Amino acid sequence: MDITQDDTDQQYDSAQQYEVLQALGDCYISNGNYTQAQQCYEKAAVLGPDEAGPYVGLGVVALQSADGGLDDAEIAFRVACRLDANCAKAYAGLAMVAQQRADYKQSFEMYLKCLELDTDNLIALLGLFQTSCQMGSFAKVIHYLELYLNMHPGDASVMFPLAALYMKDDRLEQSKKILLDMLTLDPDNKDAANLLEEVEHGLAKERQAGVQIG
Repeated sequence: MDITQDDTDQQYDSAQQYEVLQALGDCYISNGNYTQAQQCYEKAAVLGPDEAGPYVGLGVVALQSADGGLDDAEIAFRVACRLDANCAKAYAGLAMVAQQRADYKQSFEMYLKCLELDTDNLIALLGLFQTSCQMGSFAKVIHYLELYLNMHPGDASVMFPLAALYMKDDRLEQSKKILLDMLTLDPDNKDAANLLEEVEHGLAKERQAGVQIG
């Protein structure tokens, strides 16, 4: 076997090791074992120095730190963005950091950047909804929630925020339709029932105003 073949085999082994460590880190994160996850991501970062994934993982670990490691999280997510300018998860991470700092304008922009790259990112969608409520800016959020719902009809975690935003935007009939759909899927959904009551009240006031004008 020549040297070139040896190099190729070593590269293949390193790539395999990287994939395993990255997957293990993700697994530890999902189980709440952040110490083990951090160790895996640090090793993966050595094996894949040009890969954004380990730094996204390290950023998530820092966000979960009991000491509130926002600075460490921001550094890790920025490294991931530098390595991969189209890393949607890194922008979502930066948005979460900004949101925790109550910098809602920056958070809103980063969530939007994430959704431009990945319209299917539920964390970014719900984060965008939360920041929009702080800022009173709804049009862009509605657009992305509608896109997501077109791909995932019946997802109550998105249907409810969209119904709430329609109501805030005085699109009461659209809000009512979504809430009725939610209650068809889950008749015991109290949040949907309560919001529907508010929407019905708003529609009744609209009708009453229309009668008086007429």
